[in-house]
Amino acid sequence: MSPRHAHYDVLVLGSGPAGQKAAIQAAKAGARVAVVERERAVGGACVHRGTIPSKTLRETALYLAGLRKRAEGILATELTDHVKVAALMRRLDRVLAGEEAVQALQMSRNGVEVRRGRASFRSPHVLAIQGVGRTEHLVRGERIVVATGSRPRRPENVEVDHEHVMDSDSILSLIYLPRSLAILGGGVIACEFASIFAALGVEVSILDARDRPLGFLDPGLSAGFVMAFERMGGRYLGGRKLARVAHDGVSAVTCALDDGTELKAEKALCAMGRVAAADGLNLEAAGLALNERGHVPADEYGRTAAPHIYAVGDVAGPPALAAFAMEQGRRAMRHALGLGDSPTAGGVPVGIYTIPEIATIGLTAAEVKERLGSALVGQAPFAELARGQINGHTEGFVKLVAGPDGRRLLGAQILGEGACELIHVAQLALIGKMDVDVFVEHVFNFPTLTEGYRAAALKIVQARPAAARGAA
Repeated sequence: MSPRHAHYDVLVLGSGPAGQKAAIQAAKAGARVAVVERERAVGGACVHRGTIPSKTLRETALYLAGLRKRAEGILATELTDHVKVAALMRRLDRVLAGEEAVQALQMSRNGVEVRRGRASFRSPHVLAIQGVGRTEHLVRGERIVVATGSRPRRPENVEVDHEHVMDSDSILSLIYLPRSLAILGGGVIACEFASIFAALGVEVSILDARDRPLGFLDPGLSAGFVMAFERMGGRYLGGRKLARVAHDGVSAVTCALDDGTELKAEKALCAMGRVAAADGLNLEAAGLALNERGHVPADEYGRTAAPHIYAVGDVAGPPALAAFAMEQGRRAMRHALGLGDSPTAGGVPVGIYTIPEIATIGLTAAEVKERLGSALVGQAPFAELARGQINGHTEGFVKLVAGPDGRRLLGAQILGEGACELIHVAQLALIGKMDVDVFVEHVFNFPTLTEGYRAAALKIVQARPAAARGAA
């Protein structure tokens, strides 16, 4: 090894959720760790262009939507024309600065070195880091974690110009709130932005090739999202294939469908998936290549075709959610350093920040039926809870799923504001391998949305006798 090579036990490329957790786990195990980050501050796209900015805008949209509902007939709550998007995100700089400081402190406290620059493989163990002024340093890692995140996929039939046709990285750079917006795709990013802009009063249409959005979810969650979205004035156009999307050169974006129909909107957002942000990594020098979906193939531990190289987070493909990415980074390092599997008991919760929120953990009713033959399900609408009526969050429900005997909790799905917080109650019950009776036998504060757990569990308990007779 050349004396110019700085040597590390673990080299992590990228400081987003996956990379940061991988680095900290390795450092806590006593490894010498360095993170290579090409941005000016740690946090990756999650902090600077993705989760934090979009959720900051969502908070404003949620507040305005709630105010509109509660102040009907009392206050005028409609936004004026040409509202600047930046004006709706005044807290963003403060939020970003706070998040950057927290993440930097966590890495410093754990002895993780941060090296700024662009990394590129020279060999399976050696990378070049190009810094400011094209200075270049070589580093060697005994184990390497690729956590460089993702970038928006750009279909050939969609002309993304970042002014009229945006992608998920550029949508928040809009100067003014558009009057109408066409959103291409029905995944997590598409649905989150669709509900945010609809809540802000924009006329939003989702164009999706699938019959329902968020197809990986329980159908009840997808259907509930569509109902809430359309109540806000949005339109979901499922089963529609795009032929071409382009700005007409004057004032509108034209979305031409394969059946000959056209949809026009002032702006469009292309949210048709993401691919690995691997440009310039020179993966070939490490013996790696992207798959046909544009991701770095990896097994359940994040291990790639090169056993000492791990790929975690968005760079490795779906589900492309921050919570999953964090767990992937942690598990990858535990595997790489021989610390044991340490699987997450109860599973990783899914949280989707649409308006209203969507959350799920464990098995759906369909999955339980497939494995065990049948399932007992209890569902409690927020509209039947006093807190739902008080705060106006009547859209949504808590759904609990148990096996054929209606005993052990096997999964939960929640639609409604606060769902991403409420789901952790079910997570703890799954970790503890509890029966649904625990929600009936214990007291919840009144009035709260958490009472939905008790109401849903009661429905399962009430269904047990009939289920037992049917099984006899």
